[in-house]
Amino acid sequence: MSDALEPRIKRLIVDALMLEDVKPEEIETDAPLFVEGLGLDSIDALELALAIHKEFGVKTSADDERNREYFFSVASLADFIRREQAKAEGGGEAEPEPAAEAKDAEPEPAEPESATSEA
Repeated sequence: MSDALEPRIKRLIVDALMLEDVKPEEIETDAPLFVEGLGLDSIDALELALAIHKEFGVKTSADDERNREYFFSVASLADFIRREQAKAEGGGEAEPEPAAEAKDAEPEPAEPESATSEA
C-alpha cells in the first residue's frame, strides 16, 4: 500500500495543476518539483498544498520553515503524508516540534534590555 502513494501523488500533481504536457509516469520520484526539475512555482505550491489536504487529509502550516523540504520531491511529499497520517492515527511523533518552538522563544528576553539602554 505504501508503494501506491507516490503514483497517487504524481497523478494529483498533474491533475491539480492541470499539467497538460506532463504524464504522471514522467515525473521522477526523487527529482525536484520546483524551479529545476518539474519547474513548479509558488502558486503551484499553494494549489498543490490544497489538493494534498483535500486528497490525503494532511496540511502544512504557512509559517512552517520545513515546507520546502516537504515539497522538494514526490518522495519527500510521500514521507510527509505518511508521517502526518501516522500522527493523526496514533499521535506518536509530535514531540520534536514543540522543542524547536521552545528554542525560538529564548531570544525574546533580549529585546527589553535594548529598550532599557535607550532610556
